[in-house]
Amino acid sequence: MERRDPYRILGVLPEADPDVIRAAYRVLARKVHPDGQDGPPDPVTDRRIKDLTWAYAQVRDAEARLRFDRARFAAAPPTAADPPTHGAARRADEDDPARVKLDFGRYEGWTLREIAKRDIEYVQWLRRHASGARFRTTIDQLLAEPRTTKPK
Repeated sequence: MERRDPYRILGVLPEADPDVIRAAYRVLARKVHPDGQDGPPDPVTDRRIKDLTWAYAQVRDAEARLRFDRARFAAAPPTAADPPTHGAARRADEDDPARVKLDFGRYEGWTLREIAKRDIEYVQWLRRHASGARFRTTIDQLLAEPRTTKPK
């Protein structure tokens, strides 16, 4: 059985209403579709749209969703040796604190490295808070780096 999780790729709960699944697919597809991108084609974006299309095909209607859910529950749970079930690969710059920018809060538009230079306590708080969950790997790398100046 396919180990990727369409619910996770689409960013919805497995119990989500079909309208929520459809809306999530449309928003994400519009965001990453190659026609909306500037510049040359990006292989990561191309892979992401393929993953979104696959995920939506698995859960788009009641029959397909029921088939997928039955197969999901019949299969053995993934082990640590199995590849992750999130679908699309991460870009290399998603782990670079100098490139990862916050898209919320008082430091919206700032990179994690800029925030750490100004307010290391905020970065430590963000690592613990649910709103910073998607940045934890990058924050861990940032906090492990040696500091030349002491935080205020």
